[in-house]
Amino acid sequence: MNDKHIPRPVVKRLSVYLRRFQREAGRGGKTLTSKELAETLDITSALVRRDLARLSRMGRPGVGYDVAATIEQLRHILGTDEVRGVIVVGVGGLGGALLSYEGFTRRGFELVAAFDVDKRKIGRKIGGVLIHELSALPTVVRKHRVKLAILTAPADAAQDIMPLLKDSGITGVLNFAPVTLVVPPEVSIAQVDIAARLERLSYFTRAAHEA
Repeated sequence: MNDKHIPRPVVKRLSVYLRRFQREAGRGGKTLTSKELAETLDITSALVRRDLARLSRMGRPGVGYDVAATIEQLRHILGTDEVRGVIVVGVGGLGGALLSYEGFTRRGFELVAAFDVDKRKIGRKIGGVLIHELSALPTVVRKHRVKLAILTAPADAAQDIMPLLKDSGITGVLNFAPVTLVVPPEVSIAQVDIAARLERLSYFTRAAHEA
């Protein structure tokens, strides 16, 4: 199994499968079938089986996939079987809310530091996370060996921050800034455009009303 070359759409589905298995574990369930998983994503059972064929321990016909074992393997593939440090860059309303969110630890992530250019915020803590000056980012990132960043800076500043992140050793960025960023090939980026998602939801709810 070569985790590094899994196509992006499959990685996205593996993450959704993991959430489904974890919910089942929380209910005390022991197995899940490909049909049950397919209903979660509104896809075919055959596609589920192809996706999960990447696991070293396959599901059993007529029984399904062992919940505990599959969670362990999916977390290994997704790199969350050990706690991974994350920084937050930009401590406005959204950045502050993310720092206060307690669910990251349960998913295998630890917010280790935050950064901003507003002098009034430097030295404060939100959710137990210390806010540093942006200029301190390279030192903090290297000290904690962080590879992941959540970028919640304003749109007009986000692109200028990217070289600093890259040169500090960040290789994965979750971008909430409402702008498409240009990144070097060694940096993976995931865009979260809340307004665009709301626009799509608006379209579908309007279409359903007019049908």
